[in-house]
Amino acid sequence: MAVTLEEAKKNVQDDLQMGVIDEFQKSNWILEHIPFDDAVSPTGGGATPSYSYTRLKTQPTAAFREINKEYSPSEVTKERHTVEIKVFGGSYEIDRVIASMGGIVSEVELQQAQKIKAAQALFNDTFINGDSGQDSKAFDGLDKALTGSSTEYNKETEIDLSTSEMITKNYQYFLDMLDEFLGGLDGTPSCIMGNNKLIAKLRACARRASMYQITKDNWGNQVESYGGIPFVDMKTKPGTNDEVVKIGEDGTTSLYVARLAMDGLHAVSFAGVAPVQTWLPDFSTAGAVKKGEVEMNAALALKASKAAGVFRKIKVK
Repeated sequence: MAVTLEEAKKNVQDDLQMGVIDEFQKSNWILEHIPFDDAVSPTGGGATPSYSYTRLKTQPTAAFREINKEYSPSEVTKERHTVEIKVFGGSYEIDRVIASMGGIVSEVELQQAQKIKAAQALFNDTFINGDSGQDSKAFDGLDKALTGSSTEYNKETEIDLSTSEMITKNYQYFLDMLDEFLGGLDGTPSCIMGNNKLIAKLRACARRASMYQITKDNWGNQVESYGGIPFVDMKTKPGTNDEVVKIGEDGTTSLYVARLAMDGLHAVSFAGVAPVQTWLPDFSTAGAVKKGEVEMNAALALKASKAAGVFRKIKVK
């Protein structure tokens, strides 16, 4: 069954858990919109929580035929993939004396909010850069899935958007390339993802072409878009100021797109369990220092190879 975090929240009775899910949603565009297939139920002692699916690699074809003659058979090509759900989050400890001091912002609320922020950042980082071959505890991200694929675009030719002068000179050429890139996908993507620097360049190009739009989401956050496709700043890695979508030493970066849907790119979670959970420190029992935790379980499944893509070699500085 496909659920979003908003729908998962309806099955949670605890107000605290609802509030935590809200926090994951309202400041993270991907988590607000990506559907979760909550279908994985580990069986047997120590079984791996895996999710198997078929990825379509080519598009279906159709043709005309003559009367009394058969169609030439053709099938879409596909390949079998298996992903494993990974569990991530973090914990914090608070002395009961500090917790009871209260104040404008309680220590529990502060630590909880910051741990949610860190878990969001880790999700964004893994969403793009995750590689289970490098870190077995992480799920695979978009960059690994798209490298070498038919939707990895502009691998060789650098396009310069590094200054206002170069944007004015190259924006039409860049937007033509962007439209060509988007046209190679199997549908309109849900979002255009990149780092803060790239989003600023996209905004500038879209403004020059009168294709820049601003709307508000359900939380009152400003959403910028090009031709109705929202820009999503993937922000920084947890605990650092390093961009999730890196800028190379040559000043170039990449732009990622994905169609978030159950037949495109979606997330996977455990059956019958909200993808986001939290445990508050319990100060009602003995012990001076108590632990709180925030946790999420997820993996990514790319059902169609053309449901996502990456545009390389965009010079932003």
